[in-house]
Amino acid sequence: MTALLLTEIDHVAIAVRDIDAAIAWYGGTFGAQVAHRELVERDGVEEALLEVAESYVQLVSPTREDSPVARFLSARGEGLHHVGFRVADCAAALQAVKRAGGRVIDEVPRPGSRGTTIAFVHPASSFGTLVELVQVPAGREM
Repeated sequence: MTALLLTEIDHVAIAVRDIDAAIAWYGGTFGAQVAHRELVERDGVEEALLEVAESYVQLVSPTREDSPVARFLSARGEGLHHVGFRVADCAAALQAVKRAGGRVIDEVPRPGSRGTTIAFVHPASSFGTLVELVQVPAGREM
């Protein structure tokens, strides 16, 4: 039996065209507050994390037309983009995906927002859902 590598759900990401409108809607409708907001230049997105218990709803909006989120919005429209799972060791979790014959987007872990280490698993390997592996820095459970 394989050891459990996923420790909890870090976030559910929703691709939106207008991040400020989405923040206002989630705040006005559910009382959700922004816990963290960041421009992630490398990925061409702006993100806002709305805290829900020990996890987040992550709103992502493209900052340039060639970003993966811009392509997603163009092809599919607004909606669920990916699920982020926390892992103790991103590199080990990524290797487990590869050993199981899974297809990955990131061959090695890379820096993510909030000082995390991340890697993406291709949806073709995870039953149609883009999966993000998220390693939170030690001592910074967020």
